[in-house]
Amino acid sequence: MNLNPNQLTDYANTFIKVLIDYSPKVISAFLILFVGLYSIRLINRFIRRMMIKRQLDPTLTKFLADILLWVLRVLLFVTFISKLGIETSSFVAILGAMGLAIGLSLQGSLSNFAGGMLIILFKPFKVGDTIEAQGVTGTVSEIQIFVTKLITGNNQTIFVPNGSLSNGTIINYSLQGYRRADLTIAISYDTDIKKAKNIINEVLNNNPKILKTPAAEVSVKNLTDNAIQLAVRPWANNEDYSAVFSETLENCKLAFDIEGIAIQPFVTELSKNKS
Repeated sequence: MNLNPNQLTDYANTFIKVLIDYSPKVISAFLILFVGLYSIRLINRFIRRMMIKRQLDPTLTKFLADILLWVLRVLLFVTFISKLGIETSSFVAILGAMGLAIGLSLQGSLSNFAGGMLIILFKPFKVGDTIEAQGVTGTVSEIQIFVTKLITGNNQTIFVPNGSLSNGTIINYSLQGYRRADLTIAISYDTDIKKAKNIINEVLNNNPKILKTPAAEVSVKNLTDNAIQLAVRPWANNEDYSAVFSETLENCKLAFDIEGIAIQPFVTELSKNKS
């Protein structure tokens, strides 16, 4: 197609006219975008400082600040495209349809998101607590939106989905500040029970890591076919629990050796009627 000079001039004039008419919208739209991004950053910092000053939980502070950040960004983007002259009603409808499709395909993730909100709001545990849940035990390292990160005693990292975590049973070993060690020591029927209990009580009294209140307990737990089982239950602060557990067993064995008391091995007895 051949264009004569007059047509080229008309096209150029039309383009210049549209550019002149539309340039204020473009300039103002980008000005709103840049000022909005800067303002959102300032607002986010201010909100974080306010929540920290009010001593809110660090996980809750980060969670709420992140939600506020993305809500403000979405509103700014809608304002930006509206200023450019793009119809926002159709755009919002498209976003709604996309959100529905994404929500249906990510039901598990949404469940974990809801579980994370429940954990953050109701606080069955916090960062630093030792918990047992979903068949694993570890120290809470981080509570994220979708998962909770645990560090086990052998330094393994476990990520537990918040959905199953919030709907399941959680044992928080750190909530009360101290724990009881439940130990079992078996002695033979030839052993004087009172003497054995006195030796164990002396071992417990000589360990400064064992709490005086609540008091430790030593009692007969069970009478089996081959042994008397003594329940030894000392209390300790959370940070001393592992040491108290192992030291009690070791010191009781050493004290029994000095007194000539043998610890009876555990024996699994099979029924004689079993074919």
